[in-house]
Amino acid sequence: MARENTLESFRKALEAGLDGFELDVHLTRDGVLVVHHDFTLGGTPLNGLSLRELPAYVPTLEEVLRAFPGVWINVELKSLPPETDGREEALARLLARHPSDRIWVSSFDPLALVRLKRLGVGPLGLLYGHEEAEALAPCLGVEWVHPEASLLTQDRVRELKARYRVLAWTVNRRQQAQELAAWGVDALVTDFPEVLV
Repeated sequence: MARENTLESFRKALEAGLDGFELDVHLTRDGVLVVHHDFTLGGTPLNGLSLRELPAYVPTLEEVLRAFPGVWINVELKSLPPETDGREEALARLLARHPSDRIWVSSFDPLALVRLKRLGVGPLGLLYGHEEAEALAPCLGVEWVHPEASLLTQDRVRELKARYRVLAWTVNRRQQAQELAAWGVDALVTDFPEVLV
């Protein structure tokens, strides 16, 4: 089993038959966007580490974008409101160097989405695990909503699809994946590629 959020894991997902992947992005102390799920590494916040202090298996976002051109990629910007360390500006600059109509950016942090929108980054998606967070989507001008899968019903998907594209996470059962796809959900995130292929 490949370690998540690595070049190897992304290759394996594509080799398994998926058409894209989701990844998590942080900004290092020296201003580099890197791909790692957690806010910390070995107990140290990633924004307190420099790129050269990170293990070799942690790729930069630029390495991922170069390695997988033309692939569907959902870039989740990890951020904690309300402060910013410039990660939105760094992401806007990097995506401008790697334009693609198959990349979109999501975040749980509504303030990060506001900053990204002002910087011209898009399309954007609001990630949420609580139903009431959905009320923020119209205010943020996002094109995608990314609810936790258990929040969705067929009727809810129909309502959301009238305004947004919909990604559901984390879908780890084949029956659930088939049901969500039948309802018209646009994208599914799973820990296990075999569930979706």
